[in-house]
Amino acid sequence: MTIRSLGVRRAALLASSAAMVCLPAGCGSGDDTANAPRTESGTTSPSDGTSSAPGGVPTDAVSNSLTPSAPQSPAGGTRCHTSELSASVGRNNPGAGQENFPVVLTNESSRTCTLYGYPGTAFVDASGKQLGPDPKRSSAEPETVKLAPGQSAWAGLSFANPEVSGAGTATPAALVVTPPDEEDPLKVAWKSGEVPVSGNESSVRLIPFSPGTGA
Repeated sequence: MTIRSLGVRRAALLASSAAMVCLPAGCGSGDDTANAPRTESGTTSPSDGTSSAPGGVPTDAVSNSLTPSAPQSPAGGTRCHTSELSASVGRNNPGAGQENFPVVLTNESSRTCTLYGYPGTAFVDASGKQLGPDPKRSSAEPETVKLAPGQSAWAGLSFANPEVSGAGTATPAALVVTPPDEEDPLKVAWKSGEVPVSGNESSVRLIPFSPGTGA
């Protein structure tokens, strides 16, 4: 084999290797919902559906509400971990037949960390069973929110008022919240009454995290 032939073969092998590396990553696609790994805003769902997250919530139910994940923050190495955060749900700010709640995460650690994208959310009953369909994400562009110790970020959660929409309802025991790119959820007691779980107007919608508490 000539030196020229060896050079051509080596170039072909390198090009093939580059294509193999590129494909799984989506090669820079701008579609954050189609190409992101299961853990964008969220978690990796077990295939057998038998494992449970803390608090008795089935991991697959929690994970389903998080897929697809938002793109990971450019500062991914500084992201806030579940163990460093506390979760709460702020006061309802209703309007035009909509119920609007801020889902708040607060940095309880001693370091500055970041949040980027959407929380994973799911309404659950007392046994941990998810109520209603998975939330839908808005098309708003996420931003990286930097949280110093004690600071908070909020994501909007909204749904049509069931008395107006006529949707079927249930009263959740809790809202399960999973921080972006994390697998472990936080559970917040739900004290705001019925939520839509069936019918044409049962969708719950999310907007990505912004600085503050949303109050």
